Amino acid sequence: MSNPGTPNSGTPNVGPNFVAPNYATPNYVAPGPVAPIPPYRRRRRSFAGPVVLIIMGVVFLLGNLHKISWARMGVLFAHYWPLLLILWGVLKLIEYQQAQREGSAPPGIGAGGIVLVVAIVFWGLIATQASRFNWGEIRDNIGINDGDFDNIFGETYNFDEHLEQDFPAGDSLKVIDIRGGVSVHASDDNKITVVVRKRIGAENRSDADKYNGQTTPTFTTIGGEVTLDARVEAAGDHPVESDLDISLPRKAAVTIVSRRGDVTVTDREGDIEVSTQRGDTSVEEVTGNVKLSLEKSSAKVEQITGNVHIEGRLNEVSVTDVKGAAQFDGEFEESVKLSRIAKTVTFKSSRTDMEFSKIDGDLDLDSGDLNADHLTGPLRLITRSKDIRLESVAGDVRLQDQNGGVEISMRSLGNLQIDNRQGDIQLSLPEHSGFRLDARTRDGEIQSDFAELKVENGDREASASGSLGNAAAHIVLNNDHGGIEIRKAAAVAAPAVPAAPATPGKPARPAKSLPPPKEKVEATEN
Repeated sequence: MSNPGTPNSGTPNVGPNFVAPNYATPNYVAPGPVAPIPPYRRRRRSFAGPVVLIIMGVVFLLGNLHKISWARMGVLFAHYWPLLLILWGVLKLIEYQQAQREGSAPPGIGAGGIVLVVAIVFWGLIATQASRFNWGEIRDNIGINDGDFDNIFGETYNFDEHLEQDFPAGDSLKVIDIRGGVSVHASDDNKITVVVRKRIGAENRSDADKYNGQTTPTFTTIGGEVTLDARVEAAGDHPVESDLDISLPRKAAVTIVSRRGDVTVTDREGDIEVSTQRGDTSVEEVTGNVKLSLEKSSAKVEQITGNVHIEGRLNEVSVTDVKGAAQFDGEFEESVKLSRIAKTVTFKSSRTDMEFSKIDGDLDLDSGDLNADHLTGPLRLITRSKDIRLESVAGDVRLQDQNGGVEISMRSLGNLQIDNRQGDIQLSLPEHSGFRLDARTRDGEIQSDFAELKVENGDREASASGSLGNAAAHIVLNNDHGGIEIRKAAAVAAPAVPAAPATPGKPARPAKSLPPPKEKVEATEN
């Protein structure tokens, strides 16, 4: 007998459990023929991605060759980027139809194609949203000059114009120049002369000529006011900057409206009003009132016979030689310098509220210090987080500070009340002056050069009181967490400054005085 599983002639290689098929069984069906394997159809490579990349490459090449500006390219992409997706879809449809005709497998999208489509959609949506911003206004607000982006906005072209016409006697002038500097000075005749210097960003000279024609300055006269409009916005979003040099009869009042650019006004005999957002403003030698409304700008005002009013959010301010009053309202980021102002000075910001009758010397105010000399009261000053140093002060004083030291030297005594916290008080008084003093401090000591004053220094509190001479002035000093020093100072004469002339027919009014300090001295709160 053969061994199962061992090759044998005519017998299949089977195991012990092998059962031979019963071909005589009626239900048995013999296996049919095996279907042939279809031939392999090679997948065609897609050319949609390369075509889109070629188009994008050509566009960027034109940008590098300055045939089209980058700004224009961005605008075109922001509006027409869906065309790239449409082109992609059309090419994929053509590839599919061609593959069906050839009997080959149509090309798929692939990972690279998916990344490219997602990138087009992503940047396209961003570009569309960005195109809806007013970039001209944003550029103005952050102070970017068009010249900083010559490669982005195309080439820069310069144009000069000259305008001249008769100026009606008694009329005023209003200048509107949204982007560009304005300079106004006196003319020797009754004409207004304007020299216009433009800078225009454009892709080519033809476009620049078109924008130049659209932005020609115009004159209009309504109700005694002549308006000169630079019309820089007439070119739409295209960058146009127009500098105006204006010669005008000396007695005409001037109003200037600007958004970005320096403003200079000199030698006028009428009121001046300037409103601008960015740029340095200079007003000098004006017989009349001056009003400046500025945002993120600096101001220099000198030799003014009328009143000065400055408001807004400013960087540096300098006001010198004003025969009228001066008023300041707003936020002052850097420094304020005042010199020789003949009438009342009023200053209000989020941190400082100050008013005094006049200043014959100088005042320098910044974020951490206030220094002044030759002030005339009544002086009222409320501030915080400033070190204050006032020299040669005359008249009444009402001062309140915290988180800073106070140092005052009096030239002529009036009623004084000084309240301070977290800083020392040093008061210098004329040696032979007459006054009545009440002082108190907590967590500090009191020192005095006047033997007539009774000083008591305790563990937590100190006080001083007493009278000298005729006791005409009343002095009250309150302090928390700081010392008080009362010193003798030699009398200092005020600088010789000619008094401001009184209005004809009206006598000059004397300076107002502050009410006397409170009789009851109370310690300030923590």
